[in-house]
Amino acid sequence: MKRVSIFGSTGSIGENTVDLIARAPEEYEVVALSGGRNIARLAEQAISLNAKLAVTCFPEYKQDLAELLSGTGIEVAAGPMAIAEAAERPVDWVMSAIVGAAGLVPGLKALEQGATLALANKESLVCAGELLMRTARANKADVLPVDSEHSAVWQALVGEDISAVERVIITASGGAFRDWPLEDLPKATPEQASTHPNWDMGQRITVDSASMFNKSLELIETREFFGFDPRQIEVLVHPQSLVHALIGFNDGGLMAHVGPADMRHAIGYALHYPHRRSLPVERLDLARIGKLEFREPSEARWPALRLAREVMAMRGLAGAVFNAAKERAMDSFLAREIRFTDMAVVVEEVLSAMEGENALKCDRMCLEDVIETDHVARMRAAEAAARINMDA
Repeated sequence: MKRVSIFGSTGSIGENTVDLIARAPEEYEVVALSGGRNIARLAEQAISLNAKLAVTCFPEYKQDLAELLSGTGIEVAAGPMAIAEAAERPVDWVMSAIVGAAGLVPGLKALEQGATLALANKESLVCAGELLMRTARANKADVLPVDSEHSAVWQALVGEDISAVERVIITASGGAFRDWPLEDLPKATPEQASTHPNWDMGQRITVDSASMFNKSLELIETREFFGFDPRQIEVLVHPQSLVHALIGFNDGGLMAHVGPADMRHAIGYALHYPHRRSLPVERLDLARIGKLEFREPSEARWPALRLAREVMAMRGLAGAVFNAAKERAMDSFLAREIRFTDMAVVVEEVLSAMEGENALKCDRMCLEDVIETDHVARMRAAEAAARINMDA
């Protein structure tokens, strides 16, 4: 039996992972599950998968979770430290699906004990790619991509000479506002930004899709995962979300990965790797689909893409600043304190200020540097958002 843990099990990626494991329970021993405020669902998952441990990241919900799991023999814990300790339990495979920088420490702990890390938490690579991959190498552990775009790049590169790659194209749906007039974007509400035309995802990642901050993170993630020069990495808007990535080779050929807009494909590939297994996903009918559309992304509409390229040029701790400022700016947008378009303004201001203070450089990245930089960037972003709010 493969021993597995799922961190972020009640989110969309976690739910899809649970779905695949529940279809073959005889093949898996579920060691730990973690979730947030959806205590009822976390308890339901833990019981159905016969998990050894269920952890909520919010200590105030521990008693509620304990009551729901009373008599089951399932251990209960709460808080960020408890999640980190859960990640230290020996397993073969870990799904890292916690949203945001909070996913970094559990991912590092899993790698330190040699587990294969299926990484859906893109922020880990953005904030601390050097540290994460160094930890994996030191412990002879694998990091497998679960983002649909990076899974597509990974699959398209199987058997290929990476030195023959000229370009990597990752696709973006364009999110909720891809067809909005530019002048209407400042008036976009959190409710409007939280509706995705193709994918069923949590609120924060859906808002990130509308602002293209998610694709900006994925640009950085592509460099960290595969080592490509930033100049080789491109983004195309693809409204159908069926072509997830394309690889361009030095002979002019393009290798495209095409699949349904269903995260179980990428999750299943990482779960069963190096084998392909049958998955309960839609089989595409290309004749019915008829056409595939691609557009050049506009940086006027999505300034986050430009900021991501600046972050890749800065290196060091710039990714940690970028992600932290982005997360804090989104908090302000969701609280209706700033406009949708102000999120990029906040992130750019924080990046520029901290670069000017020489706060992004580091000789050898360590967790303490990342955590401190994250903390400072969040404070700076809160201050920037407050100034924008006062000026509104």
